Amino acid sequence: MTPLNRSTCRRLQLLPQIPSVWEGDRRPLTADTQVEGDWVDVGATVPPNGDCILWVDGSMGMVRAMDVVSPETGPEAVVRTLLRAMEHPHNPGTPARPQKIVVRDREILFFLRGVLQDLDIVMDYVPDLPLIDEIFRGLQDAISARPPHLPPQFAKQLEEKAQAIWQLAPWEVLADHQIVAIEINQWDIGTLYASVMGMLGMEYGILFYRSLESLRRFRQRVLANDSFDQMEEAFLGQDCLFITFESAEDESSEGSNLATLSASEVEPVFGNLHPLEGLRSFLYEEEAAVLLIALEALQRFMRQHRQKFENDQFPAINSRYRIPAPEEAKSVSTQVSVKVFTLPDLAAELLEMAGVDEEGGPGFPMVRDDLVPENSFLSLGVVPWEMLDFLRAGAEYHQSQEVTAAGDGLPVVMIQTSRPKAKALIEDLKDAGGLQAICFNPGEDPFGGDRYDLGLFQTGNGELHLFGEFGEADPVHVAARKKWDQRCKKTKGCCGLIIARGLTGANRGNPQFRDMMALFETRSLSPKELGLGTLQLAAVEWM
Repeated sequence: MTPLNRSTCRRLQLLPQIPSVWEGDRRPLTADTQVEGDWVDVGATVPPNGDCILWVDGSMGMVRAMDVVSPETGPEAVVRTLLRAMEHPHNPGTPARPQKIVVRDREILFFLRGVLQDLDIVMDYVPDLPLIDEIFRGLQDAISARPPHLPPQFAKQLEEKAQAIWQLAPWEVLADHQIVAIEINQWDIGTLYASVMGMLGMEYGILFYRSLESLRRFRQRVLANDSFDQMEEAFLGQDCLFITFESAEDESSEGSNLATLSASEVEPVFGNLHPLEGLRSFLYEEEAAVLLIALEALQRFMRQHRQKFENDQFPAINSRYRIPAPEEAKSVSTQVSVKVFTLPDLAAELLEMAGVDEEGGPGFPMVRDDLVPENSFLSLGVVPWEMLDFLRAGAEYHQSQEVTAAGDGLPVVMIQTSRPKAKALIEDLKDAGGLQAICFNPGEDPFGGDRYDLGLFQTGNGELHLFGEFGEADPVHVAARKKWDQRCKKTKGCCGLIIARGLTGANRGNPQFRDMMALFETRSLSPKELGLGTLQLAAVEWM
């Protein structure tokens, strides 16, 4: 049992002690739900079989603090939540210490008495906690009343269609601005406008807009705004059904490309976006029926015409299909006649809206993710000045520039991969006009709210290439990035890229000089110098 720090005890003892009895408990919740309210972090997700910790001010009849933890978490979590209840309550109550605490679990009582013995709080056992019982009944009722993610009669068919779409991978040939119209004319839906995400390897899925107006409005708002709050507002203002894909085992795919996973290793997520409803990650019956028909139509269309979209082509194509209506659908004939057609003029309009011409001219940043080989080992480091000439002479390829030798060495990005892939990467960089700049730019994911530090290369032909996507809170990257910035400041922006072999050998993660095949000396530029704002990961793909 770890006692509180003396400084923490002194801080808590300074809180006013109020004549109040607090109830505390930890109980399991039996299903997925979202616990929301003014007394809990909005959107806190309760995992399957997760435990909910509550501290309630029984005298005032209000929840002081709440937390959700995995069942394996120790009793320290109960204390952490209690300290927040005292110092940072999730309600209008002011910070305070209670006069008395009651719990119904003797093990928790024993633990609290050992940890909080210096806070002058009376602690006692009671067999019943009526206020907490009432709150948990409400939570369990909310769990039971929440509709399933998919209507049961449509679930199997939609999941099978999702697997077929994943295997078909339309994002390999369709960019997100190349809109495919699907005319259904059923269930109060006229035409859906499909935007395919995934060509950049960041978010995979398809958005089915209910109107072109919603699609255009979203893109205009993305281009006009660059803060996360404004982007989130634009995101929630869309009017569409969607399917996205995520790893069935999130931890196993961390740091890897989702596209390398098989259909059995990914999970489809279905949902609805509407300006008045916001984001909803489940479907009602008519929405499920519409999406089922739309996915089948798109699947047939892509199988029939996929080759016509190779090499960035997007010709005018028009096809009709008769698709069996799901037996579970109401008030519809046995077959649905669906027209599927491309909108090349709209694709050109969306590129022009973003400031990019059809030949890929400059404008809104279009970031590619096909330069750096998958599963490469990435790191930020430094080459000491005394070793730089040795590396310049020994590398198979060297892109030179005038360097300011200051600080402890030349800051470098290291990419380690296999020898054949390293040679291909070097040739690709040479063909693109060499490496012009290295930049780190903030990125945000409006789906999950996660923030990233995106590593970007700018090549001589002006293109931007993603080389790394680092979590903003990753302590290893934060420390490496801090050193990178300090070193680049001393060298007046001089930096470099090293491409090394030996990914699977004994020198993985620590290549020796003989493994370093190329050195590209270049400049470190800020996002402002490259004309970039915060990149929205999903929005970049929707440009």
